[in-house]
Amino acid sequence: MRFTRSYFSYLLLFVLSNAYLNPCFALEPEPRKWNHIPIGTNFAGLAYVDTEADIFFDPVLMLEDVNMSMKTLAGAYIRTFELFGKSARIDVTQGYKEATWTGLLDGVRASTSRRGFSDTFVRFGMNFYGAPALRGKEYLAYRASHQVETIVGAGLVLRLPTGDYDESKLLNLGQNRFVIRPQVGFVHNHSKWTTELTGEIAFHGDNDEFFNGKTLAQKPMYILIGHVMRSFKPGQWLGVSFGGEYGGENTINGVDKDDTKLNVGWAINYAHPVSRQASIKLTYVGIRHKELTGFDSNTLALSGVYAW
Repeated sequence: MRFTRSYFSYLLLFVLSNAYLNPCFALEPEPRKWNHIPIGTNFAGLAYVDTEADIFFDPVLMLEDVNMSMKTLAGAYIRTFELFGKSARIDVTQGYKEATWTGLLDGVRASTSRRGFSDTFVRFGMNFYGAPALRGKEYLAYRASHQVETIVGAGLVLRLPTGDYDESKLLNLGQNRFVIRPQVGFVHNHSKWTTELTGEIAFHGDNDEFFNGKTLAQKPMYILIGHVMRSFKPGQWLGVSFGGEYGGENTINGVDKDDTKLNVGWAINYAHPVSRQASIKLTYVGIRHKELTGFDSNTLALSGVYAW
């Protein structure tokens, strides 16, 4: 596809800076999942993510005061297309991680590290209200005439058990199970302001090779995330995000762990264009736990995207 200056300005404004790749926690306060994008467009993204976290485990596991330091290098590919007359997209994300955990194991100071691939994420999304499937001049004409617009979409995220995993170790980079997350999204654009709301449920498959040969099952997690964004010029925008997740009680070998989770998160994103086909974004994400088990984390990410 050949990009004109005005055509690519819309791409920058609506999608190009969406390259932050999360550290693979369930709560992802990441905006712009439902933007109107011209069909037939490809995006390639690369991100470096630095996460520091305090993790609060079930006391039965004899792990206390656990700190985690994780570095992630992740890549993503996005393709937009038409499906049943609607605009749709598919995203594939893969990360490579280096993580170190330190803390007390049965009262004794201990440390361990892992290095390898994380689980693969595949997301399919489709806008079924607003955001028609357009390209080229038709797309430009539609965007110029719709300064006020509402978009409603649905999506499905699959977490595939492709990451490094060893059942003899409690701490791993992969989860060794499938996770399915159906999503519903709402976007309202008004001139330079955008509000976005995404709700989803995470359904977890069983891990039959959990630590020391046990079976781990988990109840669904309920997730709600909102965003407010302000655009300054094509490709340059600033946004704040807030979200929360609840549920996810674990069962090990059929015994409930009574470890229902309640985590809240927030994020600040700033995106800036660097050329007609490329953009960079700086992101901060904070997450805090509100129950006995969970995690407190701070994440910084620098990401870039190239479109063609």
